[in-house]
Amino acid sequence: VQLQASGGGLVQAGGSLRLSCAASGRASSTNIMGWFRQAPGKEREFVGAISRWSTTYYGDSVKGRFTISGDNAKTTVYLQMNSLKPGDTAVYYCAADPSGRLSRSSDYAYWGQGTQVTVSS
Repeated sequence: VQLQASGGGLVQAGGSLRLSCAASGRASSTNIMGWFRQAPGKEREFVGAISRWSTTYYGDSVKGRFTISGDNAKTTVYLQMNSLKPGDTAVYYCAADPSGRLSRSSDYAYWGQGTQVTVSS
């Protein structure tokens, strides 16, 4: 499975961005796609995930502000980010096919290249 993330950029605090993650290759076999982020000097943090059946999961820091969705086949998933804060500044990664806990980055088999999100105050 190959993953391509896009949509990052610079936005002011309180603004919105939508990230996309396009899956190709054996994408039809993917049951879970997740989003993580990593700020400089910090560990990779779970943002959220979506299952093939559209069940969504979110990290505590983004609940109520971020929404994950996808097309029917989940070959493209989206991360809608609203009410952005400077603390949301990070490189955002999409990932697929966790073997265990979906909030644990080390359990994911496939990763996209990351897209930078910068939120100015």
